[in-house]
Amino acid sequence: MAEVESIRKEASPLVIAVKLAIAIGLGLFVYLLPTPDNLSPEGHRLLALLTTVVILFVTEAIPIGVTALLVGSGLILFNIQTPHDAWAPYASPAVMFVLMIIMFGVVLNEVGLAKRIMYYLLKFAGTKVKRLSLILSIGCTMTASVFHDATVTVIMVFAFVPVFMAMGMKPGQGHRLPMFFMMLIPMAASAGGFATLLGGGRNPLAVEILQVFTEESPKFAEAVSIGFMQYIIIQFPIAILTAIGTWAVLWFAFRPKEKELSGIRLEHPGPMQVKEIGVLIVFIATFALWFMGDLTGWHVSIPAALAIAGFCGPKWISFQTICDKFPWESWIVFGAGVSLGMAMLHSGAGEFLAASLLPLLEGRHEFVVYFGFGFFGSFISSLMSNSAAVALMLPITLPMAEMMDMSPQAVALLAPMTTSFIMLVIGCPPTIIAYSTGYFSQGQFVKYAVPWCLFLLVVCALSVMIYWPIIGFS
Repeated sequence: MAEVESIRKEASPLVIAVKLAIAIGLGLFVYLLPTPDNLSPEGHRLLALLTTVVILFVTEAIPIGVTALLVGSGLILFNIQTPHDAWAPYASPAVMFVLMIIMFGVVLNEVGLAKRIMYYLLKFAGTKVKRLSLILSIGCTMTASVFHDATVTVIMVFAFVPVFMAMGMKPGQGHRLPMFFMMLIPMAASAGGFATLLGGGRNPLAVEILQVFTEESPKFAEAVSIGFMQYIIIQFPIAILTAIGTWAVLWFAFRPKEKELSGIRLEHPGPMQVKEIGVLIVFIATFALWFMGDLTGWHVSIPAALAIAGFCGPKWISFQTICDKFPWESWIVFGAGVSLGMAMLHSGAGEFLAASLLPLLEGRHEFVVYFGFGFFGSFISSLMSNSAAVALMLPITLPMAEMMDMSPQAVALLAPMTTSFIMLVIGCPPTIIAYSTGYFSQGQFVKYAVPWCLFLLVVCALSVMIYWPIIGFS
């Protein structure tokens, strides 16, 4: 959080007061608007609170950890949620999983595995920034299609941080090079999560919702079922485009002036120490348990917790060290995002937004409709988990697609794709993990995430219209 604190110190009291006034004023403006007939009073109050919170997050008028705590208290204060419902998401299974995944990053760095990973990456990709960043983008996207995007992010982020520290580029100093890489890694990882059914919960959820919808629709003789390999054929090639697209947007938007990672000496890290071997074995075992999730029925947080015990039990690292190095503020921010998402679902605010915005696409060109569906998915995924976003939007977009004589299959599989692109740091675990390094602010992220998101939505909409018909899908 070093950069965040640096930014706070530079802001004058007048600037902070203006930002607070704007955030509160716009929230009050939304609150004073008449409540629509299809929106509950709780949902109306939530949209007013959401307006204020998002502005506070982006402008960082106050520390984002404080804003995150105000989310829970605000939901209670304005009678949107009960105290239990407001605070429980801060310790939800997803949030606890993110907590342990970030702890993995601390472990990797402390035992020396991060430095070893970086050595082999630089040996393969070289130290030229352009080549390295392109290979990194494609690599993060491809591996995130199989492993959890948060896992990929935490490994790569904590491998790069020591490099930038060694180059004298500390958080909060405004260096473009670390900012570029710290944004590239989570964006590329998030952009690959839709490529296989293993990449994230939103993928099998979309397939399941499509199957139920077509089973009940009179226009389909039988339910549409998407198999494991069929899903890969449909989605994976598009992930290659999103990987290259992610790199291209960030490279042309703010490529660093450095042509090479200077001052980096590629010295072999030597034989692995006992603690490195032990931690690596625990990591491999954890991945194996995640892959066997369908057989064990375990939530992903269970293997993660067992891994923490495996790291600390043999004294390869102390739990006190993990806690001391842990970026607690970022974890609280993610909890606030989950809490807001749950409130949107329960209050009906999310459904209201969908019912209000999506009908505007009726009668538009096919590209505009796909782009519009995708933008809505990306927008709400920035405020809640992507699985929740898919669960919210598909029951609305699928009937709309059928009424407009569009392919429900295309609309269904577009959803996990476009909910992978988020515009706010709070939108997904990878961005929270990268943000925790302190190399960029929320405002800086939004500045580049929005054009990134819009560009990839164009790529995905065109892929749906061109690539899917070629392979006979939709």
